[in-house]
Amino acid sequence: MAKKLNIGLFGFGCVGQGLYHVLNNSKGFTANITKIAVKDKNKPRTLDKSIFTFDKYEILDNPEINVIVELIDDADEAFEIVKYAIRKGKHVVTANKKLVATHLKELQQLQEEHNVSLLYEASVCGSIPIIRTLEEYFDNEQLNKISGIFNGTTNYILTKTISEKLSYASALKQAQEKGFAESDPTSDVEGFDPKYKAIILALHSFGVFAKPEEVLNIGITTLDDNDIKYASEKGYKIKLVPTIRQNKNKISIFVLPKFIKQENPLYFVDNEFNGVIVEGEFSGEQFLKGKGAGGHPTGAAVLSDISALSYDYKYAFKKLKQSQANNITNDVFIKAYIRYNSVVDLQALETQHIFEQYKGESYNYVVALVNVKSLLKQKDYILKNRLFVSEVGDENEAAKQGLDESVFESVNLEY
Repeated sequence: MAKKLNIGLFGFGCVGQGLYHVLNNSKGFTANITKIAVKDKNKPRTLDKSIFTFDKYEILDNPEINVIVELIDDADEAFEIVKYAIRKGKHVVTANKKLVATHLKELQQLQEEHNVSLLYEASVCGSIPIIRTLEEYFDNEQLNKISGIFNGTTNYILTKTISEKLSYASALKQAQEKGFAESDPTSDVEGFDPKYKAIILALHSFGVFAKPEEVLNIGITTLDDNDIKYASEKGYKIKLVPTIRQNKNKISIFVLPKFIKQENPLYFVDNEFNGVIVEGEFSGEQFLKGKGAGGHPTGAAVLSDISALSYDYKYAFKKLKQSQANNITNDVFIKAYIRYNSVVDLQALETQHIFEQYKGESYNYVVALVNVKSLLKQKDYILKNRLFVSEVGDENEAAKQGLDESVFESVNLEY
């Protein structure tokens, strides 16, 4: 029998209001929002002021509240709220991917220690139930790779660059005007947001804890018209793609732009939508698509977790217990398009094995092999010199590294 849930809600912004709406318009499930903690005492609210509090402990120390839903922007403050709630024996639902990814190991241990549930489906890919899918459907199958489009803001921007031939700057401005991008879009466009999501999925798919600083994220801020023109001429779309894959009991995680062809299901994931590809050892390739952002889609994901709590659902972390992967590695090669200024750039990135090369008066590029470890080491150099790096083609070519020697039969790069 489902137990009664009394919710203490932190935050009443876009997602908080979306949750309130979907909760009050859902059939067959009821939960009571007892109190809502907010910071701004002067901001006009759509609900009666009696439901609001400005004292977090009025919620955290209330013995009748058994579920904390955390939907604030400040990841550090959110972590303190979540820790306090778990230690009080309260179940927690959060949509804060930075909070979860940064403190994932500690949070996993805390909920085990205090025998409560911490659920965070809404922190990854909005309305797509990817964490629950990995936990329940793929709980015992070995996975080879997870990849996809995890960020609606960048996907909207990149869609406009190809479909409407907009510049990166124009597409970003349009995304901001429509509310898909923040006034400071750094977390999205530099790939931090999808990196946090990839770190969370790495635990549920491969049983590993990754630290944000050891995961490469290169976004789309250096994208220019030449890169967009190249992609269009080759029949590619540009997507920002996080990749988590296993090779010889080692897990690699990285976030990079990627040129993809029409046969890739991500090709048709446009605007603010997200898509996830799960590759299983036996089940093959599975593809999930859904809205990745917005109050209602994210609110629906939060509601799904709240509903699961009514039946005492917890993540089992079976992959963590099964995992044979012994560490995170960045020592993997990818096939990449690199727009560069001079050969010094290619030397800095330790580029190998050219497949394609062009040199012009104001535009140079190569398609070659490059090590993710080199890209991570030279990330600041890439941004400072406004190079553009994008994965291209079948990444399995480079991942095999010696299993398929044909990839190394190309002409060596001449500096």
